[in-house]
Amino acid sequence: MKISTKGRYALRLMIDLALHDSGSFVPLRDISERQGITVKYLEQIIPLLAKEGLVLSSRGAGGGYRLAKAPDKYTAGDILRAVEGSLAPVACLASEHNTCQRQSVCPTLSFWQGLDAAIKNYVDGITLKDLAKEKTTPGNDYII
Repeated sequence: MKISTKGRYALRLMIDLALHDSGSFVPLRDISERQGITVKYLEQIIPLLAKEGLVLSSRGAGGGYRLAKAPDKYTAGDILRAVEGSLAPVACLASEHNTCQRQSVCPTLSFWQGLDAAIKNYVDGITLKDLAKEKTTPGNDYII
């Protein structure tokens, strides 16, 4: 499994919305400037997030996008799945039911299932609030 640029940018977009969540809508242009991502690229990501109900949109003056729920109600997994689809490491685990004809004799199935579980546990254990907090937590600034 490799997360695409679209997945990485979707996380950044959602973190930006979480950090600027004042209840009003945030224009893509503002997100673009802060994140260094073109508006055109953000316009490809936003519909995927909206389709999954992760963001709300408003047109016209004062329009833009905002989170549909509180940042602690999203996981990194929710966001990545919205734009990437399945995060399964192998195709046979990409859907709810494994339909592989070799599953009963596959010597590596338990390995892939373990890796899949580890990925899910990790991405679903980190919330958007956690990610936004990382951005606002002061670094190790040493003054001598």
